Formats: sequence, structure tokens, C-alpha cells
Amino acid sequence: MEHGFSIKNWAVEDRPREKYVSKGVNSLTDAELFAILLGSGYKDKSALELSKELLRSVSNNLDAFARLSLKDLMRFKGVGEVKAITLQVAFEIARRRKITTNSIQIIKTSQDVFNLFCPKLQDLTIEEFHVVLLNRKNTILSMHKISEGGTTGTVVDAKVVFKKAIEQLASAMILIHNHPSGNKMPSQTDIELTKKLKMFGELIDITILDHIIIANDNYFSFADENIL
Repeated sequence: MEHGFSIKNWAVEDRPREKYVSKGVNSLTDAELFAILLGSGYKDKSALELSKELLRSVSNNLDAFARLSLKDLMRFKGVGEVKAITLQVAFEIARRRKITTNSIQIIKTSQDVFNLFCPKLQDLTIEEFHVVLLNRKNTILSMHKISEGGTTGTVVDAKVVFKKAIEQLASAMILIHNHPSGNKMPSQTDIELTKKLKMFGELIDITILDHIIIANDNYFSFADENIL
């Protein structure tokens, strides 16, 4: 069991839970929200002070915080496995809620694709490659993760990509992958892969409509930039 400077021992005016009840959740700062999740700090450091320390370590950037691993979090004094898991679970719930609310069935723009995949990919520390399969009306048939790799790339097998498309008689496909570095611009490898898959698709009458690169909360669209 983790022990420390518990919220219940704070002065009433400093307790984020009481502030939540009396003034609403929107009145709480990020640090106060994290303090509620942590529940306690350690020795003379309160949960709020510990929360502020955690946030300062990522320059108060919640996106950067969401990418911290269990080991990263547990390096901080006062953050054991239970607290680290609690923080990560809170971010995972937020991601799943965002995915659930994105009930996009028909792809009309690159923004639709970004809205659909940003919650899944923006906080990853490794690259993943996904495809969306579409019918002739651009209605989503299915979505598949094709591969995952390191921080700078992932291997994509064209046979795997098109096998799924052929099985579902897809008419079109959108390619999606993330850049953990935060740089949305395509690499030469990204460009060559896109050309290769586009040519392969033309041979079997499956159109590559776009290739979206997601970098944190931003994205690059090959179609929008007219380089597909």
C-alpha cells in the first residue's frame, strides 16, 4: 500500500475534491486533477506538489505526459506502480472515449481520417501502419493495423496490405501511419512506399485515395498536397 501526505489531511480550501464538488470540475487545474488521481504524495510533499512536479517534467504538456511509460512515471519519488497505472488508465479511458465519439462511417476528407485515428496514434512512442478499406461510396468496410515497429519506422508488406483489401472486395484504401517524433513531413521512405502501393493497387483496381501521417495533434495528407 502506498502511503504519503494524503488529501484528507490537507486544509479544506486546498482539497481538490472539495473544490470539485463546490465549484465543478472545470474549476480544477491540471495539477489538481492529477492530485485527485494520485490521492497522496509522500512525506512532506502533497499529491498536488507531486502532480506539479510531474507536469513540470513535461513542460505542462499533456500530450507529452500521456506518452510517459510506467517506468518513466515510477522514476519520480512518491509514484509507485499503483499510482503510475492509475495515471495511465485515466489517459487510456480518455483515448477510448474519443475513439467512441468518432463514429465516422463515410470518409469525405483527410480531416475525417485524422479525427478517426488521432486518438489511437498520437501518443504512441513507436510507429504503426494502418489501412482503412472502403467501398465505391467511400463507406468504411474495415480498418486494420498492418504493422508496428520502432521510433523511426515500420516495415510494411504490400502483400499483407492488399490481401485484406482483396478478401473484402474493397474498391479503395487509405493508408495511415504515425510519426512519434512529432514531425508530420513524409520521409523519402514514406514517399517511395506510397508510390509502390499506389502502383500495386492500380494493377488490381484498388485505388489508394490518400496516405495520412499523424504527428501528435497534427497531420500530413498526400492527397491534400497533390503528391499522391
